[in-house]
Amino acid sequence: MLHQQEQNKDFTKNWVSSSRFIFYLSVFAIAASVFGGCYRLYQQRYKGKPDVEVQGSTKYTPEYK
Repeated sequence: MLHQQEQNKDFTKNWVSSSRFIFYLSVFAIAASVFGGCYRLYQQRYKGKPDVEVQGSTKYTPEYK
């Protein structure tokens, strides 16, 4: 009888506890990757319009000298 109780507690023999562990592990892994992706996107966010010098002849209404 003691052998049966030990088998029920064993991770490799009890599919209920092993599937529960794998489920929580996969949920944690997905949540960590989503959080990491969001943080990476936040770090590389668009910081604003750069101050670029545009040549006058390439504007919509060109300016020639």
